[in-house]
Amino acid sequence: MGYKKEEFFDPKITKELEDHYYDILKKIGENPEREGLLKTPHRVAKSLQFLTQGYSIDPVAILESAMFKEEYQQMVLVKDIEVYSMCEHHMLPFYGKAHVAYIPNGYITGLSKIPRVVDVFARRLQVQERMTVQIRDCIQDTLHPLGVAVVIEASHMCMQIRGVQKQNSVTTTSAFTGAFLNNAKTREEFMRLIGANLH
Repeated sequence: MGYKKEEFFDPKITKELEDHYYDILKKIGENPEREGLLKTPHRVAKSLQFLTQGYSIDPVAILESAMFKEEYQQMVLVKDIEVYSMCEHHMLPFYGKAHVAYIPNGYITGLSKIPRVVDVFARRLQVQERMTVQIRDCIQDTLHPLGVAVVIEASHMCMQIRGVQKQNSVTTTSAFTGAFLNNAKTREEFMRLIGANLH
């Protein structure tokens, strides 16, 4: 028996999206009946559902599924988390890396849960600024740590392939609470660590 990947999509939503994309292809001057486009509306309908699956996932439940009592009160940093999201203004991708840290206050969470929380908020129509704050607030409100730090660096296709067309621009956003907000040394340590090549 080999590996089998399974994905589940709502058949009703898939069909409705498929019909819309069929019409869109016609409106831009394409022929949705030609060989190369025959299955495109169906593929795009499934792709859009995958790219926006974050609406149906509870990020708080992800953190709570692996909360452990622990007296550790130093920084926990998960850096270079790959981020893929879609700009809500043009529905074009933006992509980059997230760096997330927190200082526990009685509880830690499983390390894989931090990237999963990032993915939940990324898999929605987004602006980078809001996503940065949502990740921060979710961790702060669920784990109640001594502080949370989130920095996201991303390139936006809406700036690269249309509009201003600046291919090398990178947008950086940050959001802090607690020790990271009020203690310059803690914040500086975080910034140094995310810029350091430690591995």
